[in-house]
Amino acid sequence: MTAAYSYNRWWYGKEDGYNISEMGTDLWTSGTGDKYTDLTNYYNLQSSNAAVSDLWKRLYAGVNLCNTGINRIDKAGLTDAMKVRRTAELRFLRAFFYWHIVEMWGDVHFTESETTETITTANRTPVDTFYAHIFKDLEYAVTNLPPTTTDYGRVTKPIAEAFLARMSLTRGLNQQAFDLADKVIKSYGYVLQPKYADLWSMSNLTNKEVIWAVNYFKNLAFNDRTDATLFPGGHPRGAHNGHLMYIMKYDDLPGMTRDVANGRPFNRYMPSLYALRLFDETKDARYNATFKQAWLCNTLTSAPAGMKIGDTAVFCTKYEIPADVEATKKYRIYDLSKMYKANGGGLDRLHYPSLQKFDDPTRAAFNEEQSARDAFIIRLAEMYLIAAEAQLKLNNTTLAVGYINAVRRRAAVPGQEAAMEILPAQVTLDFILDERAREFMGEQLRWFDLKRTGKLAERLVLANPDAAVNFDAHHLVRPIPKDQVDAVTNKKEFKQHTGYN
Repeated sequence: MTAAYSYNRWWYGKEDGYNISEMGTDLWTSGTGDKYTDLTNYYNLQSSNAAVSDLWKRLYAGVNLCNTGINRIDKAGLTDAMKVRRTAELRFLRAFFYWHIVEMWGDVHFTESETTETITTANRTPVDTFYAHIFKDLEYAVTNLPPTTTDYGRVTKPIAEAFLARMSLTRGLNQQAFDLADKVIKSYGYVLQPKYADLWSMSNLTNKEVIWAVNYFKNLAFNDRTDATLFPGGHPRGAHNGHLMYIMKYDDLPGMTRDVANGRPFNRYMPSLYALRLFDETKDARYNATFKQAWLCNTLTSAPAGMKIGDTAVFCTKYEIPADVEATKKYRIYDLSKMYKANGGGLDRLHYPSLQKFDDPTRAAFNEEQSARDAFIIRLAEMYLIAAEAQLKLNNTTLAVGYINAVRRRAAVPGQEAAMEILPAQVTLDFILDERAREFMGEQLRWFDLKRTGKLAERLVLANPDAAVNFDAHHLVRPIPKDQVDAVTNKKEFKQHTGYN
């Protein structure tokens, strides 16, 4: 049971998971340090991609553990009540893993049997069949899981209902999606945090907005960074490492040196100009909570004359700063025309406003790769926006707008709550996608959102010229890993997806 949960740690809060679920969307382009530009920009994406291959293997390993547990639970010596509860957890996790598989790879291999010997054939299971099994497992979970747990991170009835709401929206079951999301909002004591920024405080990780999270150990030694027995091939960087991925290169600039507070800059991902312009920061507090724009001087060794510790050393802004104004500043400025091309594509891929939601100033050393931060999988805010989208699709924008405004009021700069509210006539699918971007930036939902709504290609043209130039319809599914295709013996039945080698 515990081993099955652990496979979420390969995706949530990890580089491969960020790249496959956030990159290649309207919100991000490559920073200089991007390891998988083929995923980020669809440039020559093929079956040899290491992230695609590794996540495929881990997800199917997780499924196999679930199948093993479900099929052997009668021999585990559990009470009847505990047997039902653990079966419900395993069936939930199996559905959860299979959702990632079917959305990423489409009509690939499906089984509910434990692997007990070498298998050299794979089946092609239609997407609809995958989802029929996913719903069957989730309905069992909803019926048989308890409403609460004292073991944080273990799935419960409201977690299962929340995920079933997400699945229902995905499959166009809009009334069911609304009913489930509304129930989760009203029935279990979850509440939106008073301030959006509060969500990301290291001292507030188990707050009442979090429905489900991957709970990483506070003692980093227990996060299995390279345990070859438990995780053959090594568990990549152990605990949460989102804090590494989005930080620009700051530690070679005047007045700056690498430290714990500013983080270790892997410089993987750069926000699209579209992403930055989604926010009106005079009203929406999420912009300043999400993006770091100013770096304060922390060394005088390389600082310009007259700069003091704590002064602004570097400033990145989505606006254009007039040259005569810039000339009056001691600090280094990266403004619109320095960071982005005229078409909105990335220009300076080293310097840009940096996602700071995952920063961890509690790390023991400035080069520490691991963070004890939990990785949020489902938050209450998502239930509000699922309810709104479902009602939009049911042609009830009057009801939908209330759920959107609840999220927007919480996001408001103090005193701007009324200004953040919208009217029913403003509720469109594109507005909801923009709102989901503002709310869930970097939280490993975006690729799923754009695929679910059929908006991936359209949004790339609108917002991400770096990726749009390479995107093709076959990219709506990922390539099956080459070693998988090479290994099967029924190659006529189980072929690579069209468009990939």
